[in-house]
This record gives sequence, structure tokens and C-alpha cells, in this order.
Amino acid sequence: MARLWLLLAAFTGFTGVALGAFAAHGLKHQLSPEYLAVFQTGTHYQLIHALALFGVGLLALQRQGRLINLVGGLFAVGIVLFSGSLYLLTLSGVRGLGMITPFGGVAFLLGWLCLGLLALRLKPEHG
Repeated sequence: MARLWLLLAAFTGFTGVALGAFAAHGLKHQLSPEYLAVFQTGTHYQLIHALALFGVGLLALQRQGRLINLVGGLFAVGIVLFSGSLYLLTLSGVRGLGMITPFGGVAFLLGWLCLGLLALRLKPEHG
């Protein structure tokens, strides 16, 4: 699974940078300042969680387990639901899409909570 998380980190990092540049240069004159800020919030959270997925991938190289995969899955779902809904909202203008965003936020929170649980389960190293 480490390979999956690292590939997903690379993909979401790449697309996060591309979408951020697209917003800064291509959408600057197409969207209202409020919608541009919403779009940029989506890219911000996507990039943060791309790095988090990278960390999950590195951790999965060292340890196996369902909890590690749950963390990665929750971060990935959070990116799709949170950032994806913000992108669609700003590009389509359909305000109802904003109802999806909190589910992505909850997925992010649960991912971080599971990462904390994983850390608590680690045995201290003696050196």
C-alpha cells in the first residue's frame, strides 16, 4: 500500500500546484474575489493533505496495518470531497455543492485522529 499512498501524494501534489497556478493566472479575471478565495482554499487543503499522504506512504514503508491505510483513505476522501466540492462550486456556481464540503472536512479530521491513535500505539524505542 505504500506505493499507492506515494503515488496518490504525487498526483494530488502535482494537481494541487497545477490548480493553484490555474486559479492565480487563468481564473483571476473569471471568478469573483470571493470565489477565487474559495478555490484557493481548496488548493491549500489539497496540498497540505498531499504532504500528509506522502507521510502516510513513508510510514507504510516501515509499518503495515489497517490503521495506516485508514489514515491514507480518509485523507484521500477528504481531498476529493473537500477540495473537489470547492472546485466544482466555484467553477459551476452551484451553491448546493457546498453541502459536500463539511464531509470532506470530517474525513480530514478523522484521518488526523487515526494518525494520532496510530502514534499512541507505537512502542517507545529504547536506545
